[in-house]
Amino acid sequence: MNLSLYIAKRYLFSKKSHQVINIISGVAVAGVALATMAMVCTLSVFNGFQGIVEKQFTAFDPQLKITATKGKCFDASEASLAAVASLPQVSIVTRCIEDKAMVQYDGRQAMITLKGVEDNFEQLTDIRKALIGNGTFILSDSTTSYAICGGGLVSALNCGIYHTRPLEIYAPRRGRKVSLANPASNFAKGHLHSSGVIFAVQQPKYDNNYLLTSIDFAREIFGRGENEASSIEISLHAGCDEAAAIKEIEALLGEDFVVKDRYRQQEDIFKIMKIEKFISYIFLSFILLIACFNIIGSLSMLVIEKKRDVSTLRSMGADNSLITNIFVAEGAMISIFGAAIGIAAGVLLCLLQEHFGLLTMGGGGNFVVDSYPVAIHWSDVLATFATVIVVGLVAVGLPTRLLTRRVLSE
Repeated sequence: MNLSLYIAKRYLFSKKSHQVINIISGVAVAGVALATMAMVCTLSVFNGFQGIVEKQFTAFDPQLKITATKGKCFDASEASLAAVASLPQVSIVTRCIEDKAMVQYDGRQAMITLKGVEDNFEQLTDIRKALIGNGTFILSDSTTSYAICGGGLVSALNCGIYHTRPLEIYAPRRGRKVSLANPASNFAKGHLHSSGVIFAVQQPKYDNNYLLTSIDFAREIFGRGENEASSIEISLHAGCDEAAAIKEIEALLGEDFVVKDRYRQQEDIFKIMKIEKFISYIFLSFILLIACFNIIGSLSMLVIEKKRDVSTLRSMGADNSLITNIFVAEGAMISIFGAAIGIAAGVLLCLLQEHFGLLTMGGGGNFVVDSYPVAIHWSDVLATFATVIVVGLVAVGLPTRLLTRRVLSE
């Protein structure tokens, strides 16, 4: 064992002549441990909220989404797109038409995003888990097209889950001059009947604005051709390498198309969550830095107490570097012990919260979850441990060296 580390270990665990030094050392370890525990718990809570958001978007967003780099729609019958559907990694492919429209029911109106999908959309996503009502996921039959509205849109229209009259859908006609004499002729009109179900994914973006129907109805109302689509949505086989599949699809399609995974489909939301997590990490690092100043106080008193030992070591041939490294090593050991205790306590608290929900959200069941969600990512735990060590060395190293040199000069 390194000599300076060996002596630092003896100093750390040996009884001091002044009891206050032991107390200050204990306070220093406790301060580092509490700051470390707070960092582990806070980062785990952010991970938990991110996991909930991911699950909610999974009910509506596909695993992969292909859109054109230019224009709203493209020809879905192109050879390159057909080649994508035949890839061994691809499990389900569905074409979609998505655009803005207006819906009217019993005198109430709302601007919506009308999304026409194929019948296999319920296999592509987890939309079934978000359905409310006693009906079935049906988009059309031989004579009728049906609507599956978001819960917020149903409230805005006051139409209920089982609306007795059809919804009236209006969309501007493409490729026609605007007629001021007959404004109604500028809009295509269609009717959608109740499917007996609505969806609620707990995301206002979808619940308040989206209406699902058949792709044939969407093509008709928006004046699109038989093979046109605004996006192609894909689900991969379980266990496939998503990143490798994206690269292969991008190579097939070229620069005319963009392939997005779930993170890129909701890039703004996930970026905000990452920024919030990073800012919390920075603030907690500053708190940790303040906690490390307790170590300086402990080492200052220890250096003063060990003046006689320092003289003995110097008479035995120890140079200034060895003596300085002894106290720096003791500061590092205090940081390491505090970090280990804090990480163990933080992980334990997160596991208890995850399994028993000790800390509730409140709100009387108005939230998506009743208790604060947590998810332990070991990469965060390792990053926290590394942060504690680095911050501890930075906070303790220079002041301790200056103090030790001053004592040695005296």
